[in-house]
Amino acid sequence: MDIEDNDESETGFGAAGLLSRGNREDLPTLTLSAGMPLADSGEWKLKSGRYYEMEIEADGSQELALVGSGFFRAIWIDEIVIEGIEIRPMAIDSLEFDEAGTAEISFIAIKPGAYMLQVPGSSLQKIDITIE
Repeated sequence: MDIEDNDESETGFGAAGLLSRGNREDLPTLTLSAGMPLADSGEWKLKSGRYYEMEIEADGSQELALVGSGFFRAIWIDEIVIEGIEIRPMAIDSLEFDEAGTAEISFIAIKPGAYMLQVPGSSLQKIDITIE
């Protein structure tokens, strides 16, 4: 098949497939701050096969990690950007912020299921994620 035959009108995607701009969605920012919830909403519903961009901001009020090994295994990570440095990991288990900063994670949701991102040991600082 020629690339010209694979246009957006036939497949729903552009030449970049799942990475096409029309398949992308920005998620609400997660904020790491001592004793505060991660987000306004405690739940995200994602669609398998969709490309998402997630921003995590730490205010530096405390050294905090964000863990979610099940979630990170259920997605394909395109890149993590920290201070303009693009990282293309095979996999991650967690992110830890020792000081204030921002990390952006671009990924495709793959495996349907129920997952969680959370600050270890906190019931308030978590977000439930469903991939459908």
